[in-house]
Parts: sequence; C-alpha cells; structure tokens
Amino acid sequence: MKKVGFIGIGIMGKSMVLNLLKAGFEVDVYSRTKEKTREVLEAGAVWKNSVAECAADKDAVITIVGYPKDVEEVYFGDDGILNHAQSGSYVIDMTTTSPKLAKRIDAEASKKGIHALDAPVTGGDSGAKAGTLTILVGGKEEDFKACMPLFEAMGKKIHYFGKAGNGQHTKMANQIAIAGAVAGAAEAVAYAKTVGLDEKEVLAAISTGAAGSAQMSNVISRAVSGDYAPGFFVKHFIKDMKLADEEAEDRNIRLEVLEKVLAMYRKLENEGAGDLGTQAILKYYENAE
Repeated sequence: MKKVGFIGIGIMGKSMVLNLLKAGFEVDVYSRTKEKTREVLEAGAVWKNSVAECAADKDAVITIVGYPKDVEEVYFGDDGILNHAQSGSYVIDMTTTSPKLAKRIDAEASKKGIHALDAPVTGGDSGAKAGTLTILVGGKEEDFKACMPLFEAMGKKIHYFGKAGNGQHTKMANQIAIAGAVAGAAEAVAYAKTVGLDEKEVLAAISTGAAGSAQMSNVISRAVSGDYAPGFFVKHFIKDMKLADEEAEDRNIRLEVLEKVLAMYRKLENEGAGDLGTQAILKYYENAE
C-alpha cells in the first residue's frame, strides 16, 4: 500500500497528511480551499482538482471532513469516491459522523469491491501534529489489518471494535464523556474565580489529582490563559453531541449531562462562538455571572 488520496485538509487533516508523507506514502490531496493545502503541498503532497481525481487509482482514500452531509457528498456524489475509487482499494472515513452513514458507506462500497472502514480519531490538533492520535475503527477485521501501516503513521493507540459503524459508536461514547469532563472543568474554574482564587494556580493544583483530565489540562487551561483558538471547533462538537444524542434516543437512553452541555454550546454558537475552540464553554459561565 503506497498511493493514498486524502480529502479534507483542515486542522486535523493537514497534520495527518504530513505524518503520512513522513512515513513514506505518496499522498494526493483535495480540499475545497486549495490555500489550506499549501503546507502539505510544500512537503510533497500532490494537489488534485476534484474528489474524483483524488480517489482514482489509489490503494487507499482517507477522508476527514466536517459534517455528515459533507461525508455523503464526497462518497456518494457523481464526483464521489465510490464512483471513482478502484475495485480492491480501501476507503477510510476518519470524520466523526453517523454510525448509520458508516454502515451505508460499507454496504455500497462492498457492492463495488471496495473495502470500507470507519475510523474516527481523538487526540485533537496536538495529537494530529505529534502522530499520537487514538484511532477507533469499525469494519472487517482483515481490512483493518491491511490498513494498519496507514493508521500507525497517524496514531499510537489504534483500536478495532468490530463491524461497520462501531468505530463511530465508540467515538460517540468518547464525545459523551468529553461533554461532562469539559463542563466540569469549566465549572471548577468559574467557582474558583467567584471565590477569589487564582484560576491558573487552582488548575495547576487540581489537574494532577483525582479531578485531573485532558479537558482540564489541555482545553480549559487555554481559556484561562485567554486562548480560544480552535483545537476543536465549538460547531463541530455540537455536531458530535447531536449525533450521540440521536443515537441514544433511537435506543430510548436519556443522556441528561450530554443534553445539558449540548444546550450550553448551542447558546454559545447562537452568540457567535461557533468558530472558537471548545474551551469557549468558559464564556458560558462568565456570561452567566
């Protein structure tokens, strides 16, 4: 496996492509905005003018785009991957999207002799840069094993969860856990500020104990320093939480913490914070004062 097409050169995709190039893969890229690909082109990636061109004649095609509608477009459109990828190739969607959509991609790919995996990631922009992403994979086990060199170029903790859609289900569980953790860390900072404590000192102290979490150390700590630049967009976290809530509703499960945090982020988005990082939840508490 040598020739790779990569579609979606955003905050995560850019670093993932750079790591594939470092590992010796030949990578063709496509993104809606060519300017976003400048760094990867300088590093040796090759620009293609469409999804179809990027998917054609590849051993594997990787996608990490924004929303389920974007996934549908790049896979099922006339210009889409499944109409142009070669039989025997592998298509790997690393977007966080609907488990139902992952199953649909798998079913349609199989009809064309194409191997499909859903492989969403966690670890944020820092993990993408360092090549230490956690990768959560669903699909056929033999396809997972065949794509391991690709996964190892981008991540360090690579987990297989069984049939198509299970990678996405596992990512839903991850996002549900993050919702509670990021809100809890923000509440702790809001409380510390209200009682007159130095928020940075409080975070430094409690983040190394039982309350510690990646959300406290790596996300809310940014907000305390006044940094709201996106490692992960508010608008994309809302998308993820909505997907998880819909899957839970389908199974008559009530996720009360998730629903509350989703409402908080929706309020922030309505106030213009959709393009900020998820640490912007701290603004919710500041605005409530």
